[in-house]
Amino acid sequence: MKKVIILIMLLITLGGCKKNTNELIMVTEAGFAPYEYYDGGEIVGVDVDIAKEIAKYLGKTLVVKDIAFDSIINEVKAGKADFGAAGISYSDDRAKNVDFSINYSVSKQVVIVSNNSNINNISNKKIAVQLGSIADTFVTENFKNASIVRQKKYLAAIEDLKAGKVDCVVMDELPAKEIVASNSGIKILDGSLTNDSYGMVVKKGNKELLDAINTVLEKLKNEGKIDEYIINHTEK
Repeated sequence: MKKVIILIMLLITLGGCKKNTNELIMVTEAGFAPYEYYDGGEIVGVDVDIAKEIAKYLGKTLVVKDIAFDSIINEVKAGKADFGAAGISYSDDRAKNVDFSINYSVSKQVVIVSNNSNINNISNKKIAVQLGSIADTFVTENFKNASIVRQKKYLAAIEDLKAGKVDCVVMDELPAKEIVASNSGIKILDGSLTNDSYGMVVKKGNKELLDAINTVLEKLKNEGKIDEYIINHTEK
């Protein structure tokens, strides 16, 4: 009898831990305007607008969770979330752990410096980047003599720059423009270091969800909706 009771309690516990199949969980790092950021305590942005359309297509309720950028791949891989979106660029290493959607946005990696800076080459400089970002990978691979400071958040990297702890910050162009617009004393250097494309990520083998995401992305791209989302959130 005791074993039966224990078994019943275990089944109840496991049943209570089952994922809500009516929810579609997206993980992101909400410090990457205009793609994802907080507005009035709510996570909004281009990726959130897209995710809402994906959830609508699937007939599910969207749940957005804010986590560290470098944890997104692991959360999706472990099945703790259905998909991830946060300006995620394709890389062979990432593709070993998750499946990527089609690209839905293209951006550039740019350099932010202080207004009084005369830097035109960052080869031997102290560079701040966001941990796990495409900027982190690019700078690590291409600027061997640089000193790299990796921060969990882009804003922490910007604070390092403003405090004179680093010479520059390398990051995505669109959020860089947002940050420079709201922070006096810093500027974006002309030109770009490299271009990159963004995709969303799902657990390996989750073809049903991947196909749904790709279908929605193709539709939004063809209708010009994604460009519209970017303009709307950039102008805020």
